[in-house]
Amino acid sequence: MATDSADALDRRSMAKAVVGFTIAIVLLYFLGSAVGWGDILDALARADLRWVAIACLSTCGYLLAWTKTWQVVLDAGGISIPYRELVPTYLAATFANYTTPFGQAGGEPFIAYVLSADTHASYEESLASVSTADLLNLLPFFTFAGVGLAALAITGTVPPGARSILVGLAAIAIGVPALVYGAWRRRDLVENILTTLARPVTKRTDRIAMARVEARIDSFYDQLARIADEPRDLLVGLVYSYLGWVFFAAPLYFAALALGLPVDPLLVAFLVPASSLAGFVPTPGGLGGVSTALVALVVALTPVGAGPAAALALLYRATSYVFALAVCGPTALYVTARA
Repeated sequence: MATDSADALDRRSMAKAVVGFTIAIVLLYFLGSAVGWGDILDALARADLRWVAIACLSTCGYLLAWTKTWQVVLDAGGISIPYRELVPTYLAATFANYTTPFGQAGGEPFIAYVLSADTHASYEESLASVSTADLLNLLPFFTFAGVGLAALAITGTVPPGARSILVGLAAIAIGVPALVYGAWRRRDLVENILTTLARPVTKRTDRIAMARVEARIDSFYDQLARIADEPRDLLVGLVYSYLGWVFFAAPLYFAALALGLPVDPLLVAFLVPASSLAGFVPTPGGLGGVSTALVALVVALTPVGAGPAAALALLYRATSYVFALAVCGPTALYVTARA
């Protein structure tokens, strides 16, 4: 019975991924048709492959840096894993994020399961640790966006069409910390909501008991408190988070160099987090949505035309998203088999 349920879950996950990638392909097709595939392909044909290779190396850099962030946070929570053993685990989590519509909802629960299988930690302790590491990675997101926005404001190049993006960034900058703080301060409210949602399920099956649900929630919060008691470790983890964001944004700059396009590094600091807002579209890794948003931003903020801007967006996503999938995919299969 358990095997049948797991198979059904795998089929549903596969179906969602197929639908997501189909939507992404349609979005990319319309983007290319609107801009002109001829202009895009002409620009890509002239790309300097040396800068393309450097962009791919930068992608490896952010994967390795954010793995270190995970290791530091896990260690703060009492979960000790050698770095070289954690690298494939993080790559597998990245693959799960990048192939799941709405990203993070897919990777963290999966990787918490893998960590709990590989270590002495419980599922709740693993989930609390990886969630904390991902929250640390949000701080550089806001910093980079703020630095880039300040540069745009100083130079007076913020177009009216970018206001909706600024509102979105501000909403995330305010909303996410407020939500996290509220969930931490009102633990009783969170527990009441989760137990209320779980109670109908526990009444229909003997496999889930309310006492076990409540114990899991308590374990999750206890692990968060244990991590919060190690501010020095959190600071070290934050340093690696910022380093990872530098490597994460750099492929866009290197892609621009490969195509010979005038894109300032400070503008890149704004473009990467701003276009990442399109990652909330229901496609794996924001595929299609991020490229479309990036084209619109580049055209609005630079003298680059639509054709070269589309080539830049596609090359950037190829050296970051697609290359990351190619690196992480085989590792995900290995980690899943090991777990």
